[in-house]
Parts: sequence; C-alpha cells; structure tokens
Amino acid sequence: MSLGLSLLAFGLGTQIPLQLSAAPLWLLYAVVTGTVAGGCWVIAHECGHHAFHPNRRVEAVVGFVLHSLLLVPYYTWQRSHAVHHANCNHLEGGETHVPPRSDAPMGRIVAGVSRLLGPELFGTLSLITHLLMGWPLYLLFGVAGGEDYGAPTSHFWNAGPFRNGVRPLFPDSFRRVMLASNLGVLAMLLALGFASLQFSLARVLCVYALPYLVINAWLVGYTWLQHTDTDIPHFSSREWNWAKGALQTVDRPYGSLLNLLHHGIGSTHVCHHINPAIPHYNAWQGTALLRQRYPELMRYDPTPIHRALWRVATRCAVVSQVAEGGGFFYQPLSS
Repeated sequence: MSLGLSLLAFGLGTQIPLQLSAAPLWLLYAVVTGTVAGGCWVIAHECGHHAFHPNRRVEAVVGFVLHSLLLVPYYTWQRSHAVHHANCNHLEGGETHVPPRSDAPMGRIVAGVSRLLGPELFGTLSLITHLLMGWPLYLLFGVAGGEDYGAPTSHFWNAGPFRNGVRPLFPDSFRRVMLASNLGVLAMLLALGFASLQFSLARVLCVYALPYLVINAWLVGYTWLQHTDTDIPHFSSREWNWAKGALQTVDRPYGSLLNLLHHGIGSTHVCHHINPAIPHYNAWQGTALLRQRYPELMRYDPTPIHRALWRVATRCAVVSQVAEGGGFFYQPLSS
C-alpha cells in the first residue's frame, strides 16, 4: 500500500506543469505525496527492527532500498536507532532528541536565545529548524545526539572530525556497512542527477525535493512528540535504567487516516519501545493490553497534535534536575 500509493503520487507529480500559476497545486502535491511516502519510511523502520519479515535478507533488501530512495543511510541509521532504543531518555548514552542541560555550554546558549526571543518567536524558530532542517542536520552532524558520543557525529563517516566522544557511535567494525549505506544514498543522488539532466533540475526539485521535505517534517514531528514534553523526564546515568527510560515515550492521537498511512507509529510508540520487534499491525493489540494491565505506566496525551507541537516548541528548550536523584525536566523559558 505505502509503496504503491507513493509511486502513484510521484507519477502524478510528473504531470503538473512547471508554472508559477501551478504553485498551489505543487504545494498540495508536496503535502499529499510527502505524507503518503512517509509510510515507506515507516516500513523501512520496521525492517530495521526485524519486525517486517522472518527472512533477514528480505528485510535488509526492503529496508535498504526504501531508505536509500529517501536518502537515508540504512545500516548506519539502524545502528544509531538501536542505540536510541537501548538508551531511551538517557542524557549521556541516549541518541536523538537528547535535550541540553541548562548548566552545559550548549544549554546556556539555547536558554539565552530562548529568553532573548521570547516563547512565541523561539517556538516558531524551533519549529522551522526541527521540521525542515532537523533530519539532515542529525544525519550529517549528529545534532541532538547523546553526550557520550561527542559533537559532531556523522552517519556517513566515523573517523575525525566526527569521533570526539568517550565512546564511538559507529565503531571501526561498522565501517563496511557504513560504506554500503553511503553507496545506497550515492546511487539515489546519481539517479536524481541523471533525471535532472534528462528532464530538468526544476522538475526534479518539484517532484522529489518538495515531498522529501514533508517526509522529513513528519519524521521529526513524530519523534519529537514521542520523546519530548514538559512533563517527560530525562535521566543521567545514576538515575537511568532501561525500563524507566522506555516508559517515558508517549502515544498521541493522530487519527485514523494518518495511523493507516503511517502504520500507527505515533499512536503505539510506548508498546514499540517495550518490544520493537512487534510488527505495527500487532502493536495496536499490544498497546491495548499494556494500557489494560499497566494504566499508570502508559503515557497517552490526548492534546491535538498541532497544540502539542506548539507547546513543545515554545516550552521545551533545556532541562534541569528539579530534585537530587530525580529526573531532568524542561524548565520554563522565563526562568
């Protein structure tokens, strides 16, 4: 379904005229196609967790092809995403959406900028940087990665200057599959370059790049809201354990259409962190069972997505420890 609808949508994009008067149509095309193609991203994500097919070779091929088509280095993403699952909400060992501490150099910079701009302007800037630039910045430079891995890190190179932490995100033994991931992305870039020569750069930018931005926005929006909010704690090594970290993710109401197109990735995420090998179509039953058995542990926020996203963007900048031995929580921007 995801691949078929995506191919259909991209095919329709080849028929839209390259005229300024067609700008509203291109905007609609980008939103619809990017939203539909986001399902392919999720299927590759399933492959990365061995939740797609019993045959590991089939999973590897499907995941590698789908992610390469979306300019994602599959095997290196699989590695960093596994680190994220193994260290969820861990300030030192975590990976992706790790917040800066208020007393750290980066935390002081972020806090200063947030106070200077104010919540509304800071929130607007945060939305733009996260949704439009967050994903490529993470792949290229490890933005929002864990403290232990140093800054910057890169999904495309695991030597200097991308190896400054107390432990490597991508060890030397990983270099071979990193090369394979890079070749997959390079092949897609070459295909896009050839298409630009064959048809025009403008056509490729409109047909491919516009939905690509929307796909990335969905990806970052989902993961941001899954692991960030004013009441979600993060933990240092002394307080963290795997179960405590995994249970700090949150399910949210995305509606039946988005849950169908994106395979419930935002509405069954707590269950996914409890056992990421559960396929998306069984995660609904797993979520229902977990909520029935452990209602006090299962986070669910019924806030409409646009309101939750604005709350996170305007109120979640840096974290501080509110009590000795407790978690680190986001502090109000005015403090």
